Amino acid sequence: MQQQKIAATYMRGGTSKGVFFNLADLPAAAQQPGPARDALLLRVIGSPDPYGKHTDGMGGATSSTSKVVIVSPSDKPGHDVDYLFGQVAIDQPRIDWSGNCGNLTAAVGAFAISQGMLTDLVEDGYQTVKIWQANIGKTITAKIPVRYGLVQELGDFELDGVTFPAAEVEVAFADPSDGGLLPTGNLIDRLEVPEIGSFEASFINAGIPTIFLNAAALGFTGVELQEDINGDPALLAKLETIRAYGALQMGLISDISEAKVRQHTPKLAFVAAAKSYTASSGKTVHAEEIDLNVRALSMGKLHHAMMGTCAVAIGVAAAIPGTLVNWAAAGAKPASVRFGHPSGTLKVGAEVVEDNGHWQAKAVIMSRSARVLMSGYVHIPPTPR
Repeated sequence: MQQQKIAATYMRGGTSKGVFFNLADLPAAAQQPGPARDALLLRVIGSPDPYGKHTDGMGGATSSTSKVVIVSPSDKPGHDVDYLFGQVAIDQPRIDWSGNCGNLTAAVGAFAISQGMLTDLVEDGYQTVKIWQANIGKTITAKIPVRYGLVQELGDFELDGVTFPAAEVEVAFADPSDGGLLPTGNLIDRLEVPEIGSFEASFINAGIPTIFLNAAALGFTGVELQEDINGDPALLAKLETIRAYGALQMGLISDISEAKVRQHTPKLAFVAAAKSYTASSGKTVHAEEIDLNVRALSMGKLHHAMMGTCAVAIGVAAAIPGTLVNWAAAGAKPASVRFGHPSGTLKVGAEVVEDNGHWQAKAVIMSRSARVLMSGYVHIPPTPR
């Protein structure tokens, strides 16, 4: 009864961290999608954990730290690597493969370089890594700083939500809309939620499908922190019900019950005009520093900062006149927007175009950072074949 030993790298990307695998290092049964892969990765993370702590695994028992990534050389023309992301449920035996993680995207290029997946590496400067995001079938370009042929992880770039500075990684999402950018065709819809209420909503499908509501309609100010929301089970249940009905209206599910097994997508976010507040770090975010405030939920809890993919949706929605996000940002059509989140601020740039009333997102760019936390092997008990 010996444990399995599997090569892995524990990495931070943006405001998330997860366990990264080279596809070739996984056991043969786990190199293909299916129950064997899921069972192995669940055990690596330590899920399902009814205690909600991930004590017996690599997970951190939050949506930001309960993640797995599989990377492999790409056979897609013009791409270097394929990147597959899994959001691991904490208390359920489930991995959601329905969407991307924008934060961990920042670490994919560095991991690929360290695994020898790229050729023609630059000696000094920036290594461009073309990434095929396999969950959603999209192209992402990462510019990785390199010195003396090695990935440069250390630097002075500061990212709110991350304690220490690191080297800046520019991440560009090409054509980030998966299907229709406005899935209902409307800038603002009416979302009816039985026994809860009726809400104005902007449904945006860019980066990750996102439901945007006005903070005031939910009884919020828009400057809430995690402790204001995550300790209230009744409130979280209400917000999850709203998310479920939004998923149904967006066409992501065909029955409301399906939302229980699709927790990663869509995201639920609420917006408000720029307002000063004290971030979770204790620093003051001044209203004049930002265009609007945004808070988002991930896996049923208010996120401690902002998901990278949701930031893509925010940037795109802010650039489209008439969406709730655009209205909260004072109705401009910005090439970039800086928004406040629980940990501080984030700037994201978006290029959108309109053609006969149809909006298309051409590209979204943001800066993140990434760093190897540990490399070697994960050890897990044998999993059923």
